[in-house]
Amino acid sequence: MMIYGPATMALAENPIIQTCFTTDPAPMVHGDRLYIYTGHDENNADFFWMQEWRVYSTTDMVNWTDHGSPLAIEDFSWGDDRAWAPQCVERDGKFYFYVPLHSKLSGTMAIGVAVGDSPTGPFKDALGHPLVDGSWDYIDPTVFVDDDGQAYLYWGNPEIYYVKLNPDMVSFDGEVKKIIQTEDGFGAPGPKERVEGKKYRDNYTEGPWFFKRDGKYYLVYAAGGVPEHIAYSMSDSPTGPWKYMGEIMPLSDTNSFTNHSGIIDYKGKSYFFYHTGKLPGGGGFARSVAVEPFEYNPDGTIPVIPPTDEGAPSVGTLDPMRRVEAETMSWSKGVSTEMNSKTGVYVSDIHNGDYIKVSSVDFGSVSPAKFGASVASALRGGTIEVRLDAVDGNLVATLEVPGTGGWEEWRYIEAPALMKVSGVHDLYFVFKGRKGPKLFNFDYWNFK
Repeated sequence: MMIYGPATMALAENPIIQTCFTTDPAPMVHGDRLYIYTGHDENNADFFWMQEWRVYSTTDMVNWTDHGSPLAIEDFSWGDDRAWAPQCVERDGKFYFYVPLHSKLSGTMAIGVAVGDSPTGPFKDALGHPLVDGSWDYIDPTVFVDDDGQAYLYWGNPEIYYVKLNPDMVSFDGEVKKIIQTEDGFGAPGPKERVEGKKYRDNYTEGPWFFKRDGKYYLVYAAGGVPEHIAYSMSDSPTGPWKYMGEIMPLSDTNSFTNHSGIIDYKGKSYFFYHTGKLPGGGGFARSVAVEPFEYNPDGTIPVIPPTDEGAPSVGTLDPMRRVEAETMSWSKGVSTEMNSKTGVYVSDIHNGDYIKVSSVDFGSVSPAKFGASVASALRGGTIEVRLDAVDGNLVATLEVPGTGGWEEWRYIEAPALMKVSGVHDLYFVFKGRKGPKLFNFDYWNFK
C-alpha cells in the first residue's frame, strides 16, 4: 500500500453553510472557537418568513459545526413572526442573545433578549416581554460591551437608535435615543430630511454592526437602499458624532438584494462576514452566509472587500482520531441536517451521489487502521466511500451501512483502512446506494 503525504493548505468555500439557507451573520469569539449566529430563510419563501435562529462554530475557519437552532419564535411568548437578524455576546459567564421579531403586544417589530449558560444555549427569554417595542423599524440589533464595562445596543431601519444597557444586559435606564444622520456622518441626512431628487454620497439603510478597535468606534451597515451594499462610519465616541468613511463591499453579483455584515478578529486575523444568494435555489429570500479575510489599512480604515467564492484559508487542522461530528464540514452537496434532544444534530437527506467535504484533516505520521461511523437507516442503507482530496480521489475506506431498524436507531460500524495516509488532507465522504430514496442518517465518525 502506498503512503499518501500532505496536500496543500485548504481554503474555505463560500457560502460556508450549504445544508440550509442562512442569513445576517453575527460572529462571536469565545475560548478557542469562533461562533456565528444566523437567521434562517425557509425554502421556497417569497418574503423574509423566518422562524428560528441558528448557531455554527469553527476552530479553523474552513470546517463549520452545525449546532442547530437553540432559539426560535416560540421561545418568546410575546412574539409571533419574523425571526430576523440576531447578535449574541458574552458577559460575566452568561450569553445574551438579542433578536428582533414581530410583537403581539404592539403589532410592530420589537427586540427581545434571551440568556444562556453556553454559546450554543439553551437560551431562555430573559424578560417575558420585549426589551424595546413599538415601531416597525425596531430591527437588526447589534450589541457591544466597551472597555469600561458600559454596554451599548444599536438597531434600526431606516433610522438608527441606541440605548446604554445596564450591567445586567437586559434593561436600560432613560429613553431610547436616535442618532441624527447627516451627510458628513452617513453620506446623507435621515430619511425625513433628504431632498427629493438630490444625489447623496450614500445613505444608511439597516443592519448595523458596532465594534471598537484601537480606540476607534466603527458602525458598519447596509447602505444605499435596495439593492444594498456595505458601508461604514467611524467615531471617537461610542455615541458619535459619526464620520462617513466609504464603502466596504460595493454592489456585487451576489444574487441577493440585501446584505448584512459582521466583522471580527480571530486567531490574529480579521474577517468580514456577509450573505449572498449563491447556493442552488438561492436568491433575495434564500440567502447564505459567506466570509472574507482582510487586513485593516495602516490608519485603521477598512479596505474595499469584494465577495469571492474562495473565502478564508485554514488557520488550524482537524484530528481524525477523535470523534468528529458529521455535521462538521467545509462543503457538502445534497445533504441537510436535523436535530433532536437525544442525539443532537446529525446529517440527513443523504441520497446517492451526495457528499460531505472535511478540510485540513491531519493524520500525522501514524496511518490509521480502521474507520468507523455512527449511522441509522429505516430502509436498506447504502455505502460511505471515504476518499482523499477529491470526490473521486484515492479510496481510504468503504463502510457498508445496513438497515438499522429506524432513522434514529443508531449503530456504530467499522471498516478497515484500505491505504496508508499521513499528513494533512481533505476528506470526502461520498454516499452511494439505490437511486431515488433516502439512504441513511450520519451522526459522527472517527479513525482508529
